[in-house]
Amino acid sequence: MLEGRNCLIIGSGISGIGAAGLLANFGAKITLYDGNEKLNPEEIAAKLPQGVNAKCIVGELPKEVEEATEALILSPGVPTDIPLVIRMRERGALVLGEIELAYLAEKGTVAAVTGTNGKTTTTTLLGEIMKAYLGEEKTFVVGNIGNPYTLEVLKTSKDSVTVGELSSFQLETIHTFRPHVSAILNVTPDHLNRHHTMEAYVQAKEAVAMNQTKDDTCVLNYENEYTRDFGKRCPAKVVFFSSQRELEEGYFLRGTRIIRKFNGGESDLMDIRTDMNLVGIHNAENVMAGIAMAEGMGVPMDVILRVIKDFKAVEHRIEYVATKKGVVYYNDSKGTNPDAAIQGIKAMDRPTILIGGGYDKQNTYDEWIESFDGKVKWLVLIGQTREKIAECAKKHGVTQIKFADTYDECLQLCTALAEPGDAVLLSPACASWGMFPNYETRGRLFKEYVNALPNE
Repeated sequence: MLEGRNCLIIGSGISGIGAAGLLANFGAKITLYDGNEKLNPEEIAAKLPQGVNAKCIVGELPKEVEEATEALILSPGVPTDIPLVIRMRERGALVLGEIELAYLAEKGTVAAVTGTNGKTTTTTLLGEIMKAYLGEEKTFVVGNIGNPYTLEVLKTSKDSVTVGELSSFQLETIHTFRPHVSAILNVTPDHLNRHHTMEAYVQAKEAVAMNQTKDDTCVLNYENEYTRDFGKRCPAKVVFFSSQRELEEGYFLRGTRIIRKFNGGESDLMDIRTDMNLVGIHNAENVMAGIAMAEGMGVPMDVILRVIKDFKAVEHRIEYVATKKGVVYYNDSKGTNPDAAIQGIKAMDRPTILIGGGYDKQNTYDEWIESFDGKVKWLVLIGQTREKIAECAKKHGVTQIKFADTYDECLQLCTALAEPGDAVLLSPACASWGMFPNYETRGRLFKEYVNALPNE
């Protein structure tokens, strides 16, 4: 499909480098381009896998290179509506992303997880279940979780499984990608600065199942309006899960028990209080999705439940850090939108000093503020959105608000405000961009600060 064709990769990060290696395997002619003129083409070339030859260009893309391009490979961070991409499409060039490119070389079976929130926890859990069943050497966990699919796909085999965490950005550029089991965990407003409309965002999420058939399975959240509606149109066999009601078919909570019910029969699987290390109803939903996906991949239930009982929280997701001077610190840096941050504050069972704010993705914060439910003792705000959040908070009667100009100032302020018996929760409801390269750095710096605090 790509052999001998002129392929242009946009983006020289880890996904772009991975794409270059895979294109070389396909026998394509490769140009690696980055619009950042401050980058050094020789340094980019030095990152390429051994034996991979690619022309590296930074700054302005020469017209003759653009016109010669037959296939355009986009890194996830590159919008699909920039002028270059639009011109390429109009010329008839093939436009694809890292996920589609890697899938062209996939030899095994694929499971794919998407949704606004819960993707990383569910993907990691399913990955651990598949490793326990098939072995680590036959299980590949890839995608938005931080491990490019293009770097792993050549290791796959007919009896391997690839578990992918897929963002809406990655799903915008798929064509033939077809997972045997998919899941859309939930859809709530996010990334509207990129997708512009909620309809476009929802469409990107639903694309995970667009090539599936009734021989495949799509796991959906019955309690989310968008995913419940998609269940009526989904081309795959639909399996629902619910944390709020009993279902005629599917997985649901009865009190604190996860119940599996199909074909008129039901089984009691586990207790979310005693059989899980994860906290919060949202994690019960993630676990139900993980069970449903693993069953769809043919894993015996005893293996599934054994892994769940040993599974710990994903880093940066309501992650317990330490208790210092009677104050409990939690890192929820992955709470990068209001809906995710709602789960963070819901999981708190004590007075909480809450760190919020960051990059403005054009979200609204009313539901997040309403979820505080009297728990938030102080709201400490940072970043581009701090005034916007403060205005919203005051509208909802939250007035214990402080601003910090730097992250260090913010963390020191939280320590000063916290008293024994309180919690300090980093759950910003915003992306990290502007202050940090990513949410992982934001969370890591929080943990480093907390762990350096004296115990007494």
